[in-house]
Amino acid sequence: MALDRASNFKKYSCLVLLATAILIPLQLCNSGSAAAASVSYQAKIEAEMDEKTKKKEKSKPRKADMSWTKLQKQFPGTFVINGPRNKKRVALTFDDAPDSRFTPAVLDVLAKYDVCATFFVVGSRAAQKPELVRRMNRECHAVGNHSYNHAVMSKLSKEDFRKQISRTDAIIHGIIGYHPRYIRPPYGEILPSQVAWAKKNEFVVVNWDVDSVDWRNNPSTETVLRNIRRTLQPGSIILQHAGGGSSQDLSGTVNALPRLISSLRQKGYEFVTLPELLGKTAYKNQK
Repeated sequence: MALDRASNFKKYSCLVLLATAILIPLQLCNSGSAAAASVSYQAKIEAEMDEKTKKKEKSKPRKADMSWTKLQKQFPGTFVINGPRNKKRVALTFDDAPDSRFTPAVLDVLAKYDVCATFFVVGSRAAQKPELVRRMNRECHAVGNHSYNHAVMSKLSKEDFRKQISRTDAIIHGIIGYHPRYIRPPYGEILPSQVAWAKKNEFVVVNWDVDSVDWRNNPSTETVLRNIRRTLQPGSIILQHAGGGSSQDLSGTVNALPRLISSLRQKGYEFVTLPELLGKTAYKNQK
């Protein structure tokens, strides 16, 4: 009888130890999950953009340029990479805004030099920092649609592509009161069928013919200026950034702006918004 009790006690002890061994890791796991859930959505977006920036560095722009030329011929006025070449006018455009680190600095420089530009905003960021989007609009800048969460549009289904545009459109409209006409797909990637949808819905898809390459390896001021001057000409649409991932440093872009503006003005260039360059309003009539 004593042996039976000892045996039962031994079995009971083993079961308690086994349960403890299972429950403690589960508790730790649940605690870790809660901590992970507390990471801010903004940090998540910035991490995703960091990863997408790395992928962008591996892209092959030659192929993209070829497809852009075809799209421009297939959809004149709806897919554009530059404005008219007969006037010395250029458009500064800034992607991935709003960003609390660099967007205010870019806006400060533009205000100081009395330059109006175009900002393509990410919907999720605009929803978190509406005051910066309102400032853009208040200070003469045009605001465009840069997707909701910086998605690669060419990889999306028809429905998901439309959601990226419509969700951001609603956010921007709620902040500044108009539905933006201009769309810039992240990385410049878009399908012919998506451009056809944009045309049907009175959007204009705008890429660029001058890339500052400020998204790669946190370039210096001199590098940013050199990249812009390499292909700049009358009617150019210049790609720069006013926001990015947490590891991006856009100081080179901010510091290059005063010199870029001064040097181009000395050469007779005028800085205009995309609506001014392309002759279509920043907003479209909502059906």
